[in-house]
Amino acid sequence: MTNDTYVGAVDQGTTGTRFMVFDHSGQVVANAYEKHEQIYPEPGWVEHNPMEIWENTKTVVNRALDDAGVDAEQLEALGITNQRETTLLWDAESGKPVHNALVWQDRRTTDRVEELQEQGQVEEIREKTGLEADAYFSATKAEWLLENADPLKLESAQVQDVRDRAEAGEVLMGTIDTWLIWNLTGNHITDVTNASRTMLYDIEAMEWDDDLLDEFGVPREMLPEVRPSSDEDTYGTTDPDGFLGAEVPVAGALGDQQAALFGQTCFDEGDAKNTYGTGSFFLMNTGNEAVGSDHGLLTTIGFQRSGEDVQYALEGSIFITGAAIEWLEDVDLIDSAAQTAELARSVDSTDGVYMVPAFTGLGAPHWDGRARGTIVGMTRGTEKAHIVRAALESIAYQTRDVAEAMEADSGIDMQSLKVDGGAVKNNFLCQLQSDIIQTDIARPQVDETTALGSAYAAGLAVGYWDTLDELRENWQVDRTFEPEKGQDEVDELYSRWDDAIERSKGWAQDGGE
Repeated sequence: MTNDTYVGAVDQGTTGTRFMVFDHSGQVVANAYEKHEQIYPEPGWVEHNPMEIWENTKTVVNRALDDAGVDAEQLEALGITNQRETTLLWDAESGKPVHNALVWQDRRTTDRVEELQEQGQVEEIREKTGLEADAYFSATKAEWLLENADPLKLESAQVQDVRDRAEAGEVLMGTIDTWLIWNLTGNHITDVTNASRTMLYDIEAMEWDDDLLDEFGVPREMLPEVRPSSDEDTYGTTDPDGFLGAEVPVAGALGDQQAALFGQTCFDEGDAKNTYGTGSFFLMNTGNEAVGSDHGLLTTIGFQRSGEDVQYALEGSIFITGAAIEWLEDVDLIDSAAQTAELARSVDSTDGVYMVPAFTGLGAPHWDGRARGTIVGMTRGTEKAHIVRAALESIAYQTRDVAEAMEADSGIDMQSLKVDGGAVKNNFLCQLQSDIIQTDIARPQVDETTALGSAYAAGLAVGYWDTLDELRENWQVDRTFEPEKGQDEVDELYSRWDDAIERSKGWAQDGGE
């Protein structure tokens, strides 16, 4: 390993695609970002155009390398991290998607999930996959696509059913990591963390589950091969004649939240992180044991390195946190996210106002797909600043819901929580979070931990880094926040949060609303 080689990471997120290049000390050498369109065909439906995502991926890779004066030949490996659960089908021959991707936030299959609940399937699904039966995961999305995608127009002018072609292995299914790996290497591969989010994969047997494939009508022939998150055999290499002009091994992939766990060096049992993005995702490493949850958390695969046992995690998925701030902007209560701290500080409290940002239902630990956003407790004296502060507090309260569930399930008392994601640049929020959960909050210097985690996974696979200790040494604290308020004071605020949550539950009457 010389000083002039690097590892690249494609971070394909919900709102855009980023490419970052890291050096051996885990510092950012290059960075480019491109947004893609959010498509809302009907209320509660969310789609992305997979071709746009692939084009944007090529664009950001080239732009980042050009801007930094780095040649593709200097990349020792590529890692991929991605928005999880977002699902697409594509034609193996033409490489074209048969429909837009259905995004993790998409609620169109809520009715189908309620059917599973009525049939008493929830427990079996949880036992095998570690997941709640919810429209969030890939299984019902794949089923919907197989049933609703337009028949494929073949060049011979025949029209052929998508399912027939899927059974022949001619239509492929994948999450976004799989789509990118396929476009980069020509191989149909996913990693264990992404497979564990499909609701089709048995996380203890470590294989696609026949019963679940039958239930959702997903032919095994269309599924990707499942590999470790950091793979010494690599997933393949980029085409030297392709857009990169170099043969670079693609050697690591992790769903975005697991990538952040890895990037935050949460390699040991009990290590925990919370990522504040569009939603918030709180993960705790539970070691080689898949800890079942009695409190509405998910049991999921944390990561796997080549030749090693799987590390599991408990996860609390909160659907809307950073997106609540975006909503404040959308309705012109603020001009920019940066304003929230200043406005929130301008009042001593929310004056009794609580906001529950259940715009796409409630995730952990409540799991109510029909919950919707509410603001309660307003009076004639309620001002903009109170609502803004209530939005920030909602992020902290939702995190406490999950933290309490996590401590109850794992029996581990959390001493410190590592945080990352866009919203943690907000010192007010970090302090608030520390107060509400009465735990130290550690914010790292490199906050793009999602991209960093996938770079680490790829770099370890090809020997760019040799040990986990090297990565631990790279991790540096930017600032630690300690509780400033007393337990009694925050408990009183938190006690009304439950009342607010109850008001938001069960609001949407039909699946789409």
